Amino acid sequence: MASMEIDFDNLESREIDLATSATHPETAKLLSELDRKKLARKIALPTNDGEVRARLREIDEPITLFGEGPADRRDRLRDLIARARLEKGEAMDVEEEQKESSESEEEEEEEEFYTEGSPALKQARREIAEYSLPRARRRIARQRLDAGVPLARLMDVRKAVFANLESFTNLGTQIGDTRAISALRFSPDSSMLLTGSWTGQAKLWSVPQCKEIRVLKGHKERIGGVAWHPQATLSQTASSVNFATSGADNDIKLWDLENDSSLRTLSGHEGRVCRINFHPSGRYLGSASYDGTWRLWDVEQGEELLLQEGHSKEVYAIAFQQDGALVASGGLDAIARVWDLRSGRTALVLSGHSRDILSIDFSANGQMTGEAVLTGVRSRRYQVATGSNDDTIRIWDLRMHQAIATIPAHKSAVSDLKFFQAPPKANAYPDCELPRAFAPLPIFAGEEEQSADVTGDKTAAAPNAGTGTSNGSNGTMEKPDFPVSGSFLVSSGFDGYVKVWSADDWQLVRALSNDKSGKVMSVDVSSGALLSTKLVLSSILPFR
Repeated sequence: MASMEIDFDNLESREIDLATSATHPETAKLLSELDRKKLARKIALPTNDGEVRARLREIDEPITLFGEGPADRRDRLRDLIARARLEKGEAMDVEEEQKESSESEEEEEEEEFYTEGSPALKQARREIAEYSLPRARRRIARQRLDAGVPLARLMDVRKAVFANLESFTNLGTQIGDTRAISALRFSPDSSMLLTGSWTGQAKLWSVPQCKEIRVLKGHKERIGGVAWHPQATLSQTASSVNFATSGADNDIKLWDLENDSSLRTLSGHEGRVCRINFHPSGRYLGSASYDGTWRLWDVEQGEELLLQEGHSKEVYAIAFQQDGALVASGGLDAIARVWDLRSGRTALVLSGHSRDILSIDFSANGQMTGEAVLTGVRSRRYQVATGSNDDTIRIWDLRMHQAIATIPAHKSAVSDLKFFQAPPKANAYPDCELPRAFAPLPIFAGEEEQSADVTGDKTAAAPNAGTGTSNGSNGTMEKPDFPVSGSFLVSSGFDGYVKVWSADDWQLVRALSNDKSGKVMSVDVSSGALLSTKLVLSSILPFR
């Protein structure tokens, strides 16, 4: 039997229905796979591996497989989402969906919203305005008088001050606690030191003897911040609120100088409370927390006045400007914000750090710049400094709205920084004779002020701080080594160093370190000493 030969002439042609999956299952499978891959390419996924794991957990899938890396895990999540959408018949225009979602997110990010404040907050804003405006007026008047100081005198003072700073050295070591000392601050009269540690204990130490005075047990978790009332040890009574501590138990404790138990507990934060700071008036206290907010508290009433959002991550540092009008907050979102307390609005957004901001401080307003001393051009800047986990310190000009200096300060994170502040009263240092131009501006309520301080003749003599006598009509100074507020900056870092920086040109003046390794958690400066803490040794290291 002859076999039938098949060629193109007798080849049978048939219609193929690609849409009929029952007739052609393999073709339908291939088309479905193409649709899945096309859909998968358009699905936006987080790049953070932790967020990818969280998404996998949400859809009841294993968060990781054997031998699977972050990229493989992300591809698996993409594939699972694409398959789920196809099974539900949701093969929609994903690009359009993403575009709408992106536009919605941008609108939400750019939207600035306000919440209605309480009558107590309104009254507080009014009191802060009444407090800050006269101080600003006196500051400006004092600056006009200071403009008459010869530049040669400024140079002499600068040389004397920094010659003294260059001689700072390690004075001694004191064991402060069994765990790390996380924060410390000098009392306003520099007679005591307040420390807080990871044991949850706060301690008072005598200065310069570094002898333990009191142990305060109030926190259940580690302490994150300590702060003195601006008039503590000066005019504040011992039975009133003199200092505050904050901790990882989400609470803030207010203390007097007489009892071992706290006067009041401020509760409200939903995360651990990091740094705290008193408003210059002493009536209010600011706190930064891991709940993503900073808050303003009424110290006398023990009430929360303001819950301020604005950071996308945890808030770590907070500081008040000396006039009392502004407050600055720094967060783990690498952003610092300056807020106007009188209106509640954001005054400035300081963006430039690449990692967490761990410390922040205002310089004394309107200080003569280093260029004024070095070049003879009289100019003043209003500055705030931020220390970051990116190992740098940035100096921001509040008028220029930008960073004017970036200091590669430490080899590891900048944990704390402080500008030097001159004492509130010149007679606290009877052995120093100061010209009016270098005498500190009265900043506390109740201080006696002479009209000559702000309106007198520029060549008038300043009284002797110790005797009340005049030094002469030329305003000379027998001891020109008295530092001016804001003349230098101190910083501490996880590299184990405490460093002193000139505020003229932001150059390193002195680096202080212990021989043993450890992270320096906090630093503060008084009129004649630096103190820092060592993480490993849990020690207090005074420098002179």
